[in-house]
Formats: sequence, structure tokens, C-alpha cells
Amino acid sequence: MRHDPMMRRAVTGAGRASLFFLTLALTFGASASVWRMIASDKGRAIEVDTASIQRAANGNILAISRLRLDKEIIDIHTNGNYKYIQTLMRYDCDQRSVATLRRSFLTAEEAVLRSDEMPEAAAMPVRSNTLDEKVMRELCRPAGTRGNAQTRMEEAQSAAAALRQSNEVVIRKQLDGIRAAADKPAATGRQASVHNRARGAGASASAPRPLAWSYDGPGGPEHWADVAPENLLCREGRRQSPIRVQDGITLDLEPLLFNYPSAQFSVLDSGRGIEARGFDNHVTLMGKSYALERVTFQRPGENSIEDKTFAMSAHLEHRAFDGERLLVAVMLEIGAENPFIRQVLNYLPLEQNRAVTPEVDFDLSRLLPKQRGYHTFMGSMTRPPCEEGVIWAVLQTPVTLSAAQEAIFARLYPNNARPRQAAHGRLIKSSRPEDAPETTTEN
Repeated sequence: MRHDPMMRRAVTGAGRASLFFLTLALTFGASASVWRMIASDKGRAIEVDTASIQRAANGNILAISRLRLDKEIIDIHTNGNYKYIQTLMRYDCDQRSVATLRRSFLTAEEAVLRSDEMPEAAAMPVRSNTLDEKVMRELCRPAGTRGNAQTRMEEAQSAAAALRQSNEVVIRKQLDGIRAAADKPAATGRQASVHNRARGAGASASAPRPLAWSYDGPGGPEHWADVAPENLLCREGRRQSPIRVQDGITLDLEPLLFNYPSAQFSVLDSGRGIEARGFDNHVTLMGKSYALERVTFQRPGENSIEDKTFAMSAHLEHRAFDGERLLVAVMLEIGAENPFIRQVLNYLPLEQNRAVTPEVDFDLSRLLPKQRGYHTFMGSMTRPPCEEGVIWAVLQTPVTLSAAQEAIFARLYPNNARPRQAAHGRLIKSSRPEDAPETTTEN
């Protein structure tokens, strides 16, 4: 049996949906790929492995697709060239949304250069006239209208059934683990903090590992690498974030070009912090476009600039079509009320892990300073699994939020910031302050 990492994560994550992921992983291990091109656009084409298409009990569809590029691209993480970006996707046909569960970069010979798993993938709405929409339109058709795909799916499912039967004992153990974890859900965020404090400082060395990472207690930042094996970079990585931003080389840097029109946002209390997930917002750096995925808020501010620390920070997380991340950090200090933060707090959900999507537009540009000079360096995400290769752009000019706004965050999450990490001599480049461009938002 092939032990697929995504399958292992589904098992440890618990929940009834894990049963479906287990079946899906077994199917992938038993069936051969049958690629069919769905659409092409500007030097790239999108293909779907019709043998991988699966429908969950809740109606969601999972499938493997890949972006085939006309030209190979150098991968800065491995120094190899990739021609395919292959993804495991979950499509919600009713909500018209898609989530990426795994992304792999493949050479022209289809050898894997690297893979990234995204167990907490956010469901993003599918925009009109995109390749994702064309794939969704194809996959969300009734199964009988997809031609031979249904036949291939049935063959793959038969093969998977045979494989499952031959590994019955292994699967039964995994399912027992899923049921046990589902009966005792993992505590996170504020709940996890209470749980961890209740365990007390005198917990024995033989006590079980915490079920989830947190910002204090046994699951706190110093223990993230011990919570799950995929978090090893949190301890061993050499390009971890946040850091103390200092000794930058002052240069004429390319400006950050923000395309932040007013758009609809969802507000979520994740159990570890407050975040806003927006769509149709992009930032361009050196000719490459990065789409906004979410805005998270940290208290206290995670980076410092020279010796200055900040009350809070906001991280604007972006991702390019090839998976590369760009994180724009906005430092927040106490002063005038911030209008974007006011909207976020107005629509706080009443329960954790439930999103509120109001029928109003949010103007993310109001979270940005007028001067857009920045410090840039290579870093990581500041939450597990602490994946590296993230381009950081820390804006040099802070913006304000009111003391009352800061107090709300303090009441909900007194400390949800990762401590600063060692810079390990990494290069930091800084915009010339006098040349920091006053860019305008494109509407």
C-alpha cells in the first residue's frame, strides 16, 4: 500500500470527511492517470486526470488537475526546471468555490521537484472566465455527461476496492483512529489555551502530544516541530519568520503595485486569530502578479524594524499562479481608528470557525499607508508548518488603529504572534525612503 502524506494528514486531522480522503488516496495509488485537456490560455493549458475524479457524500468533487506550461520555469527552491504544476483540488459545485489540498511541481519528464500540502486550504470563490471556472464547469456536470470519464472512474474505483481489500487490516486501524479523534475534537486557539493550562506545568514526560499547535502551553511556538512531523522547519529552518528587520541594503527597488479595488470579504475567527479572506485583489512585483488569499492580524506585531516594536501587525498573504507566496506586512501602531479594521470587527462571527460574508464591499487599500516603501527578504510563514520560500515585503511606514480596536483583539487573542527568529545572515533590501512611491489603487 502506498502511504500517501495527504491520507496520513486526513487520518490525524480526524472527522468524517477523512474516510473519503482515505478512499481517494487508495484510488490514486491504484489507478493510472488519464489526462484530458479542458482549456488553454496564454502559453498554458489546464488538464484533468479523469481517472481521479471522485464525488464525496456531501456533493464536493475531488480531482487531480495540472497546469501544463509551454515553457519550463526555474524553481527558486530547488534550482530545477518545472513544466507542470499538479494539484489535488476540492470543488464545491453549489458554492462555486475551490480549495487546493496539494500542489506539486513536475519536470518535463513528470518527475516531482517538490510538493506542498495545504491541510488548512481556504475555499476560494471561482471567478468567471478563468481556467478554474472551465474546470469546475466540466467537473460539476452530471457524471453521465462526462463521456468516458465515468467508465474510467468505475474502473479506478474497482481497482481501489481490490487494493482496500488486500489491506483491510491497515485500513481498519486507520479508521479506528479517525473515529476516536472525531469523538474527541482537537481544541484550538482560545479553547486550546484553556485546555493546555488545565493540564498544568507538572504534566509527565509520557503525556501525549497536544492535538494542535497553539501560541502557548505544550503546543506553543517552541514545541511546533514536536506537534507534527511536517512542522520540522519550524525548528530546523534557516529562513524562518518573523525577524528583526535591520541592516538592510538601501536600493532603488521595484515598487509594489497594489490593485485593491473594493470587494467582498469574509471574516473568520479561526480559533487562533481574526482574519479576512478577500477576492479580486492583487499585487504586482517585478512584473509578477500575486492574488490575495487572506489578511491575518497578530498581537503584538510579529516583525520589528530596527529597535522599534509595534502593537500589532497585519499580514496580507498572496500567492502567484505557480504557488510562490508574497507576504506584505503592515505594521500597526496606536492612533486614529482604522476604517478597514472597523469593518472587520463589525462583522466578527459569533462562533469560531464560521465565516461571515456580508453583502458589503471592503476597501483593503485603507489598510495601507500612502508611502509604500518596503523592506524585503526571504522568509517563511509564521504558523505551522512554517514553510519557507516566502517573499516578505514589510512596509516601512506603519498605519494606525485605535486603542479601542486594539483592545478588542487583546480581549479575543492576547498573544497570537510567533516570537522573532534568527536572521542567519540573510540579505535584507530596503527602498530609498525619499523614493517610496505613492501608488494609487486601481479601481
